[in-house]
Amino acid sequence: MLPNIFQTSIPIIPADSLDLKGSAEKFVEKVTTTPADVLLKELGSDALQFGLKVLAALAIYFIGAWVIKRIKKLLGNIFERRKTDKAIASFTMSLVSISLTILLIILTVGTLGVNTTSLAAILAAGGMAIGMALSGTVQNFAGGIMLLVFKPFKAGDFIEAQGFSGTVSEVNIVSTKLTTTDNRVIVLPNGSLSSGTINNISQNPIRRLEWKIGVEYGSDIDVARKVILEILNKDSRVLHGKDAPDEPYIRLSALLDSSVEIQARCWVRTDDYWDLLWEVNELIYKELPKNGIDFPFPQLDVHLHN
Repeated sequence: MLPNIFQTSIPIIPADSLDLKGSAEKFVEKVTTTPADVLLKELGSDALQFGLKVLAALAIYFIGAWVIKRIKKLLGNIFERRKTDKAIASFTMSLVSISLTILLIILTVGTLGVNTTSLAAILAAGGMAIGMALSGTVQNFAGGIMLLVFKPFKAGDFIEAQGFSGTVSEVNIVSTKLTTTDNRVIVLPNGSLSSGTINNISQNPIRRLEWKIGVEYGSDIDVARKVILEILNKDSRVLHGKDAPDEPYIRLSALLDSSVEIQARCWVRTDDYWDLLWEVNELIYKELPKNGIDFPFPQLDVHLHN
């Protein structure tokens, strides 16, 4: 006796339920009823047509690949002559190459007689799904393109953006890295960076430096002005003449509650900005009291009436 598993009846699918029988009968009928020379002629014609399609598809593919290669080389030469940023050049060439390659594949498949409508629909749906899933990344990607094209800053510039300040150490297609003055690395997404306010401190070669000094009421303003002007004129980093839009000057800018405010301005090179600011602050603090000009403290006058 065989085990029950071998005795289980296997259902047999009737041949009538498939189209194989009808197709086979039609093929046999055609072979038997069609003269041999006509049949061979039809088969040869079909084979010839298919072979021509294959040759045409191969020709389109190889010619298209050669054209894509030439276009990439042409773009590379244009970017090199114009000294385009390497990130922009690489991204543009990759985008053009991928787009043209996809188009070439669709044309090649279509030449073979395959319906490319479904393929194009699948590619479009896939692109839409990827775009929706990566919407934030796409925004940063677009922002990176804007930054690389318009160049509001470059690597090495000191900028203020998104509440952070630091030296730009790297600019890529989706983010920008800042190195702060205390050596921290801040990564800013290009999407928000490109749509926000950017203060590029290093872009211009010279900057205006400004001090606001409060002195006591009753102080001799002419003496204070003379002392501060001497401090500025003695420093070689302060720009004069053709190197600066105007000469250093000192003005009485405001009469405040507890002090008289003196404003001093001069032009310096961007690289000397911070050092000169701090050193002049120290000299003003030392020299003004030597000449009888004191710094006030906040004060309040109280009048009593009986």
